[in-house]
Amino acid sequence: MQFNATTRSVKGTSASRRLRHAGRVPAIVYGGNAEPLSIELDHNEIFHALRKEDFHSSILDMQLEGKGQQVLLRAVQWHPYKPLVLHVDFQRVDAAQTITTKVPLHFINGDVSPAVKLGGQIISQVVTELEVTCLPSDLPKFIEVDLANLESGGNVFLEDITLPEGVKHIAHVAHGGAESKLVLAAALSKPGGGGDDGEADGEAPADEGTTE
Repeated sequence: MQFNATTRSVKGTSASRRLRHAGRVPAIVYGGNAEPLSIELDHNEIFHALRKEDFHSSILDMQLEGKGQQVLLRAVQWHPYKPLVLHVDFQRVDAAQTITTKVPLHFINGDVSPAVKLGGQIISQVVTELEVTCLPSDLPKFIEVDLANLESGGNVFLEDITLPEGVKHIAHVAHGGAESKLVLAAALSKPGGGGDDGEADGEAPADEGTTE
């Protein structure tokens, strides 16, 4: 995905406020072998780009005054109650260096799983994104989690899915130093359907591991 940027020579709160009034967004790009660089973006362009899932989990092509650079979106600051982007952070990407970022999970076939079709249960998506590390060229836009075999009262763990080649998840460590079993999805009883209080509220069982 591509977006446009220009260098920003003035800094500070007042300068940023003037930029926003002019329909621009202050931003910064850092990392790699270069110094952090202050840039500015067109608000409408970046606002609509940020509404696309791919923009948050893809290597981006930043066109900075006619020259392309590969970057990764790192942080976005939004106005507390207005649909306004206040500031954006990007990180430069080196094709030869591994990156660590979060990738969205796409859950499929939940409606045909035994938990739903036979058990009449609801499926709680306990985790919606996964932190991974890989080379930029191996970064997936999303990771599919197939729920077709999820049984009533069952869980789908991280170890149950196959990650794309070259992609590794960031381990979540439980108390005692052992790697926890990260629950991605759980089949839960409907409210009032006989499940315990925690399950009826859509919470994963307490002994199934925690996330950071």
